[in-house]
Amino acid sequence: MLYIGCHLSASKGFLAMGKQAAEIGANTFQFFTRNPRGGKAKPIDEDDIKAYLEFAEEHKFGKIVAHAPYTLNAAAADKRIRDFAYETFKDDLMRMEYLPGNYYNFHPGSHVGQGAEKGTELIADILNRVLFPEMTTTVLLETMAGKGSEIGRSFEELKAIIDRVELSDKLGVCLDTCHISDGGYDIIGNPEGVLDEFDRILGIDRLKAVHLNDSMNPAESHKDRHAKLGEGFIGFDALIKFISMPAIDGLPINLETPNEIEGYAKEIAMVKKAML
Repeated sequence: MLYIGCHLSASKGFLAMGKQAAEIGANTFQFFTRNPRGGKAKPIDEDDIKAYLEFAEEHKFGKIVAHAPYTLNAAAADKRIRDFAYETFKDDLMRMEYLPGNYYNFHPGSHVGQGAEKGTELIADILNRVLFPEMTTTVLLETMAGKGSEIGRSFEELKAIIDRVELSDKLGVCLDTCHISDGGYDIIGNPEGVLDEFDRILGIDRLKAVHLNDSMNPAESHKDRHAKLGEGFIGFDALIKFISMPAIDGLPINLETPNEIEGYAKEIAMVKKAML
């Protein structure tokens, strides 16, 4: 089953996002839990969420993905930044329980000169404090391009975090095609090998979602510059081949390409035509 969507604005509520997704041919979507640069989240509107859940069931939507703000850096050297990450993470996960059984995605963090080992410990520490046994949300660590002091460029770095988390059954991975290409994984020439390596290191059951993006830069550039599908160094055919792998079937696939809503509609149609 193909679940394809894009990043939508949550400003008008969940039902509005669901309707907008359906209008552009999507059956999943991603949204920021609050302003992507941080700030306070909007109050929960239980009536809106109830209406969305009914709409999503009627239209056979797949799981949706909430995205943490970019300012959430669980590996920061500055304690005030880590405290913000903890409070935001904790609040978001409590709010996600109004949408049971979905996904919360975050960038693992940047160690800003402390070293990957220390950054990994700090990320795991926050996860150990915010995850709770009763939660229905799965928290996704996103694969990163490795620019600067980012943690999560390699599958081994993600495993090092997961191995330190007590409730690791609450964790999964969101694979970003631009990021892993920029990070050095050959999804163009050897997509099967990339997923085999993911399975060997993390276990393929950890793979829960995909960000579908082309890249403005060649492989192993560590730049993280997304391109529209077919307009970058990965190419449309390679992207379609990658998401056609059996391991991707049924996962929510969201576009984060440099587009407005009309562009997303066009790309969703392109993907559906290529795969269905």
